[in-house]
Amino acid sequence: MGFAHRYYYGLFGILLLLPALCYSDDYFISSRATFYGSPESLGTPSGACGFAEYGRTINGGAVAAVSRLYRNGTGCGACYQCRCKIPGLCTNEGVTVVVTDYGEGDNTDFILSTSAFARMAQPYKAKDLISYGVVDVEYQRVPCRYPGSNLKFKVHENSKYPGYLALIALYQGGQYDITAVELWQEDIQQWKGMRRAYGAVWDMANPPKGPLNVRFQVTSVYGQKWVMLNNVIPQNWKVGVAYDSAYQLY
Repeated sequence: MGFAHRYYYGLFGILLLLPALCYSDDYFISSRATFYGSPESLGTPSGACGFAEYGRTINGGAVAAVSRLYRNGTGCGACYQCRCKIPGLCTNEGVTVVVTDYGEGDNTDFILSTSAFARMAQPYKAKDLISYGVVDVEYQRVPCRYPGSNLKFKVHENSKYPGYLALIALYQGGQYDITAVELWQEDIQQWKGMRRAYGAVWDMANPPKGPLNVRFQVTSVYGQKWVMLNNVIPQNWKVGVAYDSAYQLY
């Protein structure tokens, strides 16, 4: 009987630990990575996620184009730790990159900006690493961190006041995917769903009159939840302006 109890409690403890083991900090996936050239070795403002200039400079230009991880745009804004595996050339920490674009390479999961690719190298060895062109890597998803910055909703450049509104989330912290966005329509007392136009851009024709309450659904390995933000978008919203939500995901 004593052995049976010890076996039961031991098995129960293992079951409790399984989620932590599956998503531990040491859970890496093997893949390959290459890089693309761009002015100043940063990202590109024309990335498929729709981030524009933000996609060029966010995270110090350490950004990535992905294919399988793009997930029809749901993967936009996600952060990954990516490290190469060449002894004596690569660091243990690698580089943390933000997904800003879609791109397919030579059996690669990541096409990094040049600066991001170089950051995987040990000091003074960036040129040696770049000379490889394509390298074996291992990666894991990690929380995005933007100290001092709240989540912002930018009125995308394709918007036309007042009849067409497109929004994109910037400085999206944590380890979440935004899977739905809705606007509150006061006159009918209902939430109206926005459409994922492409990448990280959500749009709506004939949006409610502002100021606009926004709620969005976030999904992670631990489940999903709705976040509601009041008066995020002013009544007379302006194209190209990013509005601070006074909220951040962690």
